[in-house]
Amino acid sequence: MAGSTHTVTNQPPELSGYDVYGADRALVCAVERHLDPALVKEAHSELSGLGRAAGSEQLREWAVQADGHPPRLRTHDRFGHRVDEVDFHPAWHRLLGKGVGAGLTAAWTRPGGQVRRAAAFVVWTQVEAGTCCPLSMTHAAVPALRTDPELAAEWEPRLTSVVYDRGLRPARLKAGALFGMAMTEKQGGSDVRANTTRAVPLAEAGTYALTGHKWFCSAPMSDGFLVLAQAPEGLTCFLVPRVLQDDSRNVFRLQRLKDKLGNRSNASAEVEFDGTWARRVGEEGRGVRTIIDMVAATRVDCVLGSAGLMRQAVAQAVHHCTYREAFGGRLVDKPLMRNVLADLAVESEAATTLGLRLAAACDDGGEQERAFLRIAVPAAKYWVTKRCAPLVVEAAECLGGNGYVEESGMPRLVRESPLNSVWEGAGNVQALDVLRALQREPGALDAYLREVGRARGADHRLDGAIRGLLTELADLRGVEARARRLAERFALVLQGALLVRFAPPEVADAFCASRLGGDGGAAFGTLPHTLPLAALVERAAPGV
Repeated sequence: MAGSTHTVTNQPPELSGYDVYGADRALVCAVERHLDPALVKEAHSELSGLGRAAGSEQLREWAVQADGHPPRLRTHDRFGHRVDEVDFHPAWHRLLGKGVGAGLTAAWTRPGGQVRRAAAFVVWTQVEAGTCCPLSMTHAAVPALRTDPELAAEWEPRLTSVVYDRGLRPARLKAGALFGMAMTEKQGGSDVRANTTRAVPLAEAGTYALTGHKWFCSAPMSDGFLVLAQAPEGLTCFLVPRVLQDDSRNVFRLQRLKDKLGNRSNASAEVEFDGTWARRVGEEGRGVRTIIDMVAATRVDCVLGSAGLMRQAVAQAVHHCTYREAFGGRLVDKPLMRNVLADLAVESEAATTLGLRLAAACDDGGEQERAFLRIAVPAAKYWVTKRCAPLVVEAAECLGGNGYVEESGMPRLVRESPLNSVWEGAGNVQALDVLRALQREPGALDAYLREVGRARGADHRLDGAIRGLLTELADLRGVEARARRLAERFALVLQGALLVRFAPPEVADAFCASRLGGDGGAAFGTLPHTLPLAALVERAAPGV
């Protein structure tokens, strides 16, 4: 009888060995909806392959290792020479190599590339979100570099490569390259026009020497960086390579690594420039204009990343409650827990549906879609990223005390959940960007209203929400103080319109009732009890 008190019962099996993509019905449907039918079969095959890898025990183990062994800064070698390198756990390199190999930096090279990559990004975030930072910035750097055809010809083939070629060497010797960015300075934060890093022209046309300090430099072991600095004609964008063409190291002094709440597998550094060689990207004094498409791309990734975190949290919660028994039955069958799970599932599907719609607009690239993105991206970035943290915390609570223990994986999701709301412009910046679009680009509102108008007449609560938004816009007194409210309404109305058009009726009904019709509370688990909650939970189940 020895050890009988330690018999393990009533514990769910590990959520592993499944297809993260194929089990996500909302994501699969979005890919089918937005891709050319001729591309769907190939995309499903690629994404299912990535999904099976993402759901494997091997990659889960690598993710735990990468998160548990944060990068270490090595400023000097043993002889005292400055090297400014960051050492990562081998699991980090394995994961980053898988992400590059899956085409997460190659969207610009194939038809439907943005939608396919967006779906892959949602899947990959669920493995270890830290690797998504260099993948996102490398992807987003391409449109900025395209302002200079010569630079684009040099760098784009390497940035869109599916080869992870680690190590610092001149770009011409590498089969693939990664990019980071260094925009933020301690005195300015999101106000990049307050940057004080100076750029002095050198003899060679288009080259400069940079002097200054960057408070946040993401992915400091990348091959190149987009940097903002003050040139003679004003704020300008520059490309700073880590290694110069003559094989010498550029002056890129890593002062320290940030000790962050989450995203711990990824390095974020403070960096000093002191006569650092740089190549101008775009025109002098037009730095913000040059990087605007890069910023938009990284903001879309913030939406997609939050959608991925939400999806994994919901999958874990539904999986746990499907197998865990309490009070005489399965948790998933208890009316109140079912309400919580259904509410989380609706929020997750709304985030995924909106994120893939943004990606489809990026694929289209037409004037109408670009105008739509001008409002939709900051509104979505504002709202979806803010909903991520409360959803993940609620999902962790579904596991009870188990969800508070590191081995469950939920604490890692909780720590990661606020990141996308802070990165690439926090909430106020996004809300003010919505106002800026309304004031400076009249076509943006027309494009947005045309999009949500496609769902008019299908749900009275959505129709009422559209009318309410128009009423808000009719009176712009004190508009800056109402910017968050407006951004929230723009996002909710757009989510509602997309779900009414494309989601199963029970999902759209639950969303419109609770998010637009006022028949829901401030916390999750307050959906109207008359809704088909079991069907909502079943749709969200990972099916393992």
